[in-house]
Amino acid sequence: MSIFTEGYFTMNEIQALDYATSVLNYFDLDADLSCKEIGDGNLNYVFRIIDSKSEKSIIIKQAGPFARISDEFNVSPDRNRIESDILKLQYTLAEGFVPKVYNYDSIMNCTAMEDLSDHVIMRQALIDHKKFPLFADHITTFIVNTLLLTSDVVMNHKDKKELIKNFINPDLCEITEDLVYTEPFYDCTRNDVIDTTREFAQKELWGDEKLLLETAKLKFEFMTNAQSLIHGDLHTGSIFVKENPTKVIDPEFAFYGPAGYDLGNLIGNLIFAYENAEATIDDLYEKKEYKEWLEETIVQVVDLFIFKFNALWIERVTEETANYKGFKEYYIGNILKDTAAITGCELCRRIIGLAHVKDITSINNIEKRARAEKICLSSGKKFIMSREIFKTGADFIKIVKEFENNIN
Repeated sequence: MSIFTEGYFTMNEIQALDYATSVLNYFDLDADLSCKEIGDGNLNYVFRIIDSKSEKSIIIKQAGPFARISDEFNVSPDRNRIESDILKLQYTLAEGFVPKVYNYDSIMNCTAMEDLSDHVIMRQALIDHKKFPLFADHITTFIVNTLLLTSDVVMNHKDKKELIKNFINPDLCEITEDLVYTEPFYDCTRNDVIDTTREFAQKELWGDEKLLLETAKLKFEFMTNAQSLIHGDLHTGSIFVKENPTKVIDPEFAFYGPAGYDLGNLIGNLIFAYENAEATIDDLYEKKEYKEWLEETIVQVVDLFIFKFNALWIERVTEETANYKGFKEYYIGNILKDTAAITGCELCRRIIGLAHVKDITSINNIEKRARAEKICLSSGKKFIMSREIFKTGADFIKIVKEFENNIN
């Protein structure tokens, strides 16, 4: 009997290589295989297996019983099953925008999938100040298709409820509820914040009762609004890019939640890239040019989302009442309101909370980093408190530019 059928254990590189040869029917019999653990995320173990003869390769992603970021988070390995299932579904809804899944193993809690090592993680590419002119078009197609086509507007309602059951994800949702909606908004011992920013947070966030009330409303909206099957962690670290293809990865936080969550998460992380450029590019012309591209990208992401959502709605709507005059505009308006709020929560939690982003932490000049963090926190608060006013892409970037001009 194979050790891989006796029960779950967390694999190392040697065991992952053995798994590839004894379980997966992917490589040639005479393959010359090597394995490297390449995971640098907060939760999982990721192994890359490559055949030096054929140059074929595969990724094995295994869910451990604890989050790598902290053993305080006890997370079910079932998240790997959720990730495998949603990648297969997303592949049918937005083919070409997610890696192909080859195998899911319920005993070892691991998924074998397409290797995207010829791509680069978008976060690092943006820190390196690379441009991707097709990104906004690609990512909005993915977001619109996966959100609208899994909603009650299009799906049979009973079928949708079956999907809700399949994607109940309590452990990962609890992490989001804590790290995104709760801990950044009080002086939590688990928060990690630099001294100058802590003083700002105490005054502008933790002491503002009106803000705290709004974040409580948003937390309960996240917990109760089963609107669409969301990715749940759609930031620039979960996107692989090349000049042409765009691939979305790591949907293990997936569940049925507010549709604006994915779009807001993405916009928040594009703003982090925008502030990284402001703080790290010395040449004024280069800085202006790159920030203008990021501005255009943020505007396009919002405006293309609205345009494509409207078009797909007209093409695919099945729910009779969704055709009532004014309902589509009401529905999209609520998504944009949620998008703004989530943009704000993401901007705050990545500055104050436990899980930071390299866009900000890689700013070596402490004064410039402190300024970038204050811009993000001020913008984040505005996005939350005034979320009804954000109707276009230009509305989103306008707020950030205003705080850039007002914060020294």
